[in-house]
Amino acid sequence: MDEKFSIFNIFTMLGGLAFFLYGMNVMSTGLEKLTGGKLEKALQKMTSNKLKAIMLGMGVTVAIQSSSAMTVMLVGFVNSGLMNLDQTVAVCFGSDIGTTLTAWILSLAGVDGKNPFIRMLKPTSFAPLVALLGVILIMGAKKNKKKDIGRILVGFAIIMTGMSLMSGAVTPLADSPKFQSGLTAFKNPILGVIVGAGFTGIIQSSAASIGILQAFSQTGALTYGMALPIVMGLNIGTCVTALISSIGVNKSAKRVACIHILIKVLGTLILLPVAMILQHVIELSIFDQTVGYIGIAVMHSIFNIAITIILLPFSNVLVKLSHIIIPDKEEANSTEPDSRRPIGLDERFLKTPSVAIEACRRATEAMAELTEQTILSALGALTSYDEETANLVIENEDIIDNFEDKINSYLVRISKSSVTGKDSRRVSKMMHCVGNFERISDHAVNLIESAQEMHEKNITFSDECLNEISVINEAISENINIAFTAYKEDDLYKAHKVEPLEEVVDNLSTELKNRHIRRLQNDECTVELGYIFQDILTNLERISDHCSNIAGCLIETDEKTNIHAYLHDIKENDETFRNEYRAYAENYFAKLDASVSAE
Repeated sequence: MDEKFSIFNIFTMLGGLAFFLYGMNVMSTGLEKLTGGKLEKALQKMTSNKLKAIMLGMGVTVAIQSSSAMTVMLVGFVNSGLMNLDQTVAVCFGSDIGTTLTAWILSLAGVDGKNPFIRMLKPTSFAPLVALLGVILIMGAKKNKKKDIGRILVGFAIIMTGMSLMSGAVTPLADSPKFQSGLTAFKNPILGVIVGAGFTGIIQSSAASIGILQAFSQTGALTYGMALPIVMGLNIGTCVTALISSIGVNKSAKRVACIHILIKVLGTLILLPVAMILQHVIELSIFDQTVGYIGIAVMHSIFNIAITIILLPFSNVLVKLSHIIIPDKEEANSTEPDSRRPIGLDERFLKTPSVAIEACRRATEAMAELTEQTILSALGALTSYDEETANLVIENEDIIDNFEDKINSYLVRISKSSVTGKDSRRVSKMMHCVGNFERISDHAVNLIESAQEMHEKNITFSDECLNEISVINEAISENINIAFTAYKEDDLYKAHKVEPLEEVVDNLSTELKNRHIRRLQNDECTVELGYIFQDILTNLERISDHCSNIAGCLIETDEKTNIHAYLHDIKENDETFRNEYRAYAENYFAKLDASVSAE
């Protein structure tokens, strides 16, 4: 080993790489948290418009500073059935272009000059100030957003520190004859592609690989001709992460990783021969010139932009090739029907918590819709029993139970991640509401069992009793609609309307119990029917209570108030609450009196 380049230089270079990778992790986590709900909303806008999809892919990749993470998310979306394969192709192209921004940021390390303003652009000049500002924000700011900005700044400073360490470690190689002779091997472009792909595949970060290549460029021994094939190889190597993420997913999701690899490999197969012709046949002098930070960033950008221009018109061909490479075969039978699996809860999203939270939101909305359909069917069966409806309610309750188990497990895993205060409140809200959805479905089954018992024993309520049940059913149906709409639309205005109607339901239930007692005393009803009627009213009250819990959870979480104090306050002092209660009471008690008059 050269005297100037010792084992300690290798230690320094590895330490610089560690700083770089850690800085990338800190910065990307901060960026992802800062974007919060904006990131998942952007991902919902996946479109067939290729230009918009490219811009979207670029934007999200810039936001999370990782094209590999973007591709992993795409694999998850397709595996969950939230996107189809065709939608992912243009997003992949955009993601590849977006990842080149890192190389341009790193190229600032090559800025040099005597002008103080120019020198301030050099990371070694401003990185310490960036780190100081970041630490001040992390330690002194009260708002989480400012703390996240601080983490981004600290992460950036750590990245630049890592770059400086790597550049300093390899500087002695500039005067090493052994290193110079060893580099001649990279005049073979095939070897350059293989080494670049292999190295990036190992560290699973094309940004870090580009950073190392830029650091080695400071030895002055790398030419454009040597570096270009390595850059192409680095782009191929970044596909390893997507390849790993495709293990254990369905065929369509595997094809996402396949398309990502095809883009890079076909791009290299097309552009590498062109580069070789320009270098050896036309003999462009630039290929023999020494490359630097900016030169590598330029090649990285040109490669990804060029393959986008060349291959984007053939997106359909890429999709067909992926079908040929991964042919359609009968999928292995799942352990449970698709209808029993909450859509979108893919483990790959857990690496990007805001996206995982959005996936949970979609799953809980699907659970809410199924619960609403189930309870309304059960309410209808009380006055008009149907065997098919009864079986459907029981079947849906099993599905809803499974939803609760899967969603809660997923939410617990999200809560262990570093999430923003806003996202933490969303997780808490979903956890509470999912439990209430499940309990409502249990009461739906209880109502069906009461209806089944009456059907099997061939006993029925009197017309007066059926009319009373119809009135309270109508009130509960309205409360279910208000509470569930409030949850799905995150509408606090509707949430505040639930409690007045819940009070009316309680009073209706008390009134119906009193009327039924009078019927029993007058021998107008049997004891057996009396027990069933009491059970039905109890379940109806509980359903209304859970609607109140759902609305209360929304109010408590979003308005940051204690729900018990809130309920006490509005019932004692809120004129709006009293007015709404009177309006609901007059409406439903009038219907109850009308049903008696009709008798």
